[in-house]
Amino acid sequence: MSRVVVVTGTSTGVGKTVATAALAVAAARTGSVLVVKPVQTGSVDGDSDAREVARLAGCEVQEWTVLEEPLAPDTAARRQGVAIPTVAEHAARLATLVPAYDTVVVEGAGGLLVRLDAGGGTLLDLTLALRSALPGVVVDVVVVVAAGLGTLNHTELTVLALRARGVEPAGLVIGSWPAEPGLAERCNLEDLPRIGTPLLATVPEGAGAMEGDEFRTAAAGWFAG
Repeated sequence: MSRVVVVTGTSTGVGKTVATAALAVAAARTGSVLVVKPVQTGSVDGDSDAREVARLAGCEVQEWTVLEEPLAPDTAARRQGVAIPTVAEHAARLATLVPAYDTVVVEGAGGLLVRLDAGGGTLLDLTLALRSALPGVVVDVVVVVAAGLGTLNHTELTVLALRARGVEPAGLVIGSWPAEPGLAERCNLEDLPRIGTPLLATVPEGAGAMEGDEFRTAAAGWFAG
């Protein structure tokens, strides 16, 4: 049976793309994987999250709407003078792809409630739309979190927003774990699971600079259990 994993972050800069690549590597051990980036902002000289995932994970990727400025998708689209698909359109397109893969990983843009379209649709709305469009398919949400001070508040706010709409996150991933963690990081590692959501993986700082083969070999060691 196919599975969808929606990847969001507690904010920008928490390591969501590298975590997405690590999740894709983990999923590839049991079947075929596609990673989809519905909206990419801040794309300069062809650089994009999807290309980085493809380099690191070595899996198939799709990138749909690409916008130039590093802003929320609806803001970037408005400033660029282009129309962007609605969340409902993204869900319908994803629903046609899911049956062909064992796992489809969907990387969001920014945090959970960032507007992905001009109508105020968010990644949370996309998750709910996918659950409606794909009965019988597991649609999980993984939250990528920071390691340092402030992450407990940001993580709990994101998890509470999901639970308020009936979505229990599948787990957390620390997107960038420092080589020399300080007191805050060490305490957060212990405290994050107290939110009631399991810690799935801890990705080391600098993992995104690895070569693809090295990344794929190392990724197995980042997951709990």
